[in-house]
Amino acid sequence: MNRRSRVFAALLFGVLLLAAGCKDTQKDAKDSETQTPQAQYTPTTQPQQEENKVYTLTEENVRRIGRTTYEDGLWCAFSGTGAEFSFHGTKLTVKVQGDSASQNPYNEGNYARIAIYVNGVRVVDDMLNEQNREYTVIDVEQPTDAVVRIVKLSETAMSTFRIAALLTDAQATVAPTEEKETLIEFVGDSITCGYGVDDEDRDHHFSTATEDATKAYAIKTAQLLDADYSLVSISGYGIITGYSADGETKSESQIIPKYYTKLGFSYANPQMAKTEWDFSQNRQPDIVVINLGTNDDSYCKNVPERQEEYIVAYVNFLKTVREKNPDAVIVCALGIMGDNLFPCVEEAVSRFVSQTGDTRIDTLRFTPQLASDGYAADWHPTEATHEKAAAKLAEKLAEILK
Repeated sequence: MNRRSRVFAALLFGVLLLAAGCKDTQKDAKDSETQTPQAQYTPTTQPQQEENKVYTLTEENVRRIGRTTYEDGLWCAFSGTGAEFSFHGTKLTVKVQGDSASQNPYNEGNYARIAIYVNGVRVVDDMLNEQNREYTVIDVEQPTDAVVRIVKLSETAMSTFRIAALLTDAQATVAPTEEKETLIEFVGDSITCGYGVDDEDRDHHFSTATEDATKAYAIKTAQLLDADYSLVSISGYGIITGYSADGETKSESQIIPKYYTKLGFSYANPQMAKTEWDFSQNRQPDIVVINLGTNDDSYCKNVPERQEEYIVAYVNFLKTVREKNPDAVIVCALGIMGDNLFPCVEEAVSRFVSQTGDTRIDTLRFTPQLASDGYAADWHPTEATHEKAAAKLAEKLAEILK
């Protein structure tokens, strides 16, 4: 029924009421085929609101953070990955879907940790302990403008998640924010992941609930330089071995070079390690910072043969990094949790330059963490230590970017 017909029906019903006097108007209304329900349109009634919008994340509406991929949404694996966009409207709900880790009720220490920011304020900080979750982060009466940022705080190995959709009011608009001038890629281990930074008790152990990559030196460095970032980091991983608990056993599967070209690595989502990162189709970093060797040192120690193995493997890894990032400056850093292998890092860089003639590479020796700044879980750096490291690295990178 069009508006004119509805108006006519309403007028006709009024005439019938006058003619019937005190008759049962409810029965008349029920019997009338032309009568609309009680929530009827009248000449003064507003038209019905349109349905809400559903945005599936694409490059048309969001800007990706870090190594992410569009696959019926946006999959986030590595620490710090996510999306950012400008929003205009009255209501915004973020729909998130977890992987198999989110469905395991006994997986408390390994759930993915997610944060959502509205205009720089963290309004959501949550652990994904169920497969599907929705977060309403904006719900106001009048349209508002906001920059919304969704970030994975925890690391790739334990869990991943998909930003499935954005649900908005009918008139809302969503658009990607602008890229910053500089992109820095950070390649590292638990230090880069922000392991234990929210638990300043050195006797406590790993939990994704106490990881927060935004409080670690890498993202802090990017913020100091007003740069975009991408993290490729996994706790316990190194160049030739993962952390060796007994100092003698190599963990050759836990090495970053194995996953550097991938979208991630996760026990809960094997597809991440099967997906190649397309360096040619994605934005190239201006600087690549490599901070690997802390876990290798647990095995190498001061054994010359083991240190030589580390140096040779480091040189080979540098060649891979250069192949994938031909225009980037590479900075090789080490030292936050101990600088014993830093001379080996310097030797690896020296050999790389000698073998390739490539001089767009440098080194940085971090100041080892101090007891006065405290220790986080498993003797990892506190946020205070990360801030000092970020200041030192940012100063170095600022010189490079001049």
